[in-house]
Amino acid sequence: MRVGIPREIKTLEGRVALVPEAAGELVRLGHEVLVERGAGRLSGYEDSDYEAQGVRLAPDAAAVYGAAEVIIKVKEPQPQEYPLLRSDHRLFCYLHLAAEPQLFRALLDIGLTAVAFETVSEGTHLPLLAPMSAIAGRLGVQVGAHLLHRPQGGKGLLLGGLPAGERGHVVIIGAGVAGGNAAAAAAAVGTRVTVFDRKPDKLVAMHDLGPNVTALYPYGGALAQAVAQADLLVGAVLIPGARAPRVVDRAMVATMQPGSVIVDISVDQGGCVETTRPTTYAEPTYIDEGVVHFAVTNMPGAVPRTASQALSAALIPYAARLLEADWKSRPALAAGINVEAGEIRYPALRNILATQK
Repeated sequence: MRVGIPREIKTLEGRVALVPEAAGELVRLGHEVLVERGAGRLSGYEDSDYEAQGVRLAPDAAAVYGAAEVIIKVKEPQPQEYPLLRSDHRLFCYLHLAAEPQLFRALLDIGLTAVAFETVSEGTHLPLLAPMSAIAGRLGVQVGAHLLHRPQGGKGLLLGGLPAGERGHVVIIGAGVAGGNAAAAAAAVGTRVTVFDRKPDKLVAMHDLGPNVTALYPYGGALAQAVAQADLLVGAVLIPGARAPRVVDRAMVATMQPGSVIVDISVDQGGCVETTRPTTYAEPTYIDEGVVHFAVTNMPGAVPRTASQALSAALIPYAARLLEADWKSRPALAAGINVEAGEIRYPALRNILATQK
């Protein structure tokens, strides 16, 4: 089949869907791979690296979309890419349609088949979401620690503290891959960490991170008290394919001290904090209720080399299967189909458009 890999155009997005070696794997399987010039440059890969793997180069996005049967990219198509999509395309990328009604309607109107990375599943495991969630969780703590600095609008707190100085308090909502990585990163620098999750096995895993980590069930009173005391609040709630539930309301945010920080990793699915609104790396933060908010919708795009390598390693076996004639017989990929021929296929999306009109 003919596979197209366009250059990412979301604001300050540096990732590429397949690094040269991964693209070369598809070539060796007998497929024709076309990559837009410059697509890998921000991840540290030159056009010549792709050519060395037998990949063809295309001068622009129109050439990629025009020649390809299957489009593999990282982030959801941007509005200027909609006209390049066709009904016979098979689109494979992160979509997050529950939070993207304009894109959702466009894909239904185009009539193509769209398989979302974030809903490809092996049982309860989300193999294509996991590596980016791990990166986002770690970045959440790194970014939050920086935003607590006074020049960034924070309260002027060193997250790990020093002798004769208080330690910061990091509160994390959700102990999945993103939340778990955030908890590990926060614990490693010596902060007080409180993690909330509903699943007993997740609470055990968080408790085992160390004596400075407290793992709790999210009872309303306990959660509200922790939010009020948080220096850094990390939202990491996920319901696959669906909009993230609003776990922290505006009244709870208003109880936080001025200069505290919220990093809402759940923003890709709409955010789990009521005061969250999507931002980009061009203008990543804003202040609401006196609290610094960071809600960038492509957090791993800040570390494109690491992220592209991790994504490619996870993606290549699924990309290879997607190119097979009987790809829908693969349960993991079939589970990832969000829309097809103008119809909604992913159950969690069926009521989204009606509620967002």
